[in-house]
Amino acid sequence: MTGFIVRRLLWGLLLLVLVIAVTFLIFYLLPSVNPAVLRAGKNGSPKVIAEISKDLGLNHPIYVQFWNYVKNIVFHGNFGYSYYYNDPVGGLIANRLPATLSLTVGAAFLWVVVGVPVGIISAIKRRTLLDRVAMGTALEFVSAPVFWLGLIALYLFATDIGQFHIFPGSGSYVGLTVSPVRWFESLLLPWMVLSATSTAIYARLVRGSLLQVMGEDYIRTARAKGLSERRVVLKHGMRSAITPLVTVLGLDIASLLGGAILTEGVFDIPGIGRLNIDAIGHGDVTIVQGTVLIASIFIIIANIIVDIAYAFLDPRVRYE
Repeated sequence: MTGFIVRRLLWGLLLLVLVIAVTFLIFYLLPSVNPAVLRAGKNGSPKVIAEISKDLGLNHPIYVQFWNYVKNIVFHGNFGYSYYYNDPVGGLIANRLPATLSLTVGAAFLWVVVGVPVGIISAIKRRTLLDRVAMGTALEFVSAPVFWLGLIALYLFATDIGQFHIFPGSGSYVGLTVSPVRWFESLLLPWMVLSATSTAIYARLVRGSLLQVMGEDYIRTARAKGLSERRVVLKHGMRSAITPLVTVLGLDIASLLGGAILTEGVFDIPGIGRLNIDAIGHGDVTIVQGTVLIASIFIIIANIIVDIAYAFLDPRVRYE
């Protein structure tokens, strides 16, 4: 087991180096995104561009630039400097992370506690009216874009502009440390919108996986022993059916931690996704580079955690 974990950690470290290298190549070597040209502005003279290039170290060989880039990230946590905000990129991302983390954790909790039970019930009640209604509703939510759901939800339910005024505080984010009650109120509608599609996906995934597992020989053996149907489904069936869910859950959470761009944009939540939108509009490539790298790090960490969780859920994984 220890060897399995060490191999996954080493593989994750190697993948992180590759991600940093690809990010470096995209943002520093392509002529269309020359940092010196972008920071000099549209009217920057060749002399100003040359001076900025010297200050940024762009006149050094590629391998020296890459080493300085890796060294700044790994040893100093320095993701660059934003000349638009006049602040380090790492500090800007750290300030926006709590809002993105709040949005991600709340939405993930909702889609798990709703999607998984719906999937289990649909699998147990296969081809019944309940199953057809649940899966039909899930298909509709899967097909609905998040930004469209967000706009419709704001139009109908938001306090200031909505028709029904059900969700107070929607569209005006309040930090947890400022007021826990207002924080919860401001995120309740975004949580529901962001989790709607994932809830539907998880319900369909759990249903399909559980239906496949329930036809296995060991399930029939458990029933033959006289175990209750609830224990057969939850203890024996779900343990095998949940492994695909772990993979999807880890990657979904990691992707959202990198910035739920559409949801944060619609509800004006000051998270990493919103920071990325603003940076693209201002041409602030340094911030875009930093957010892309942060999202990649989250996904790599999530993959490692999922692999380790697999080893605990399915002992066969340890020896493959």
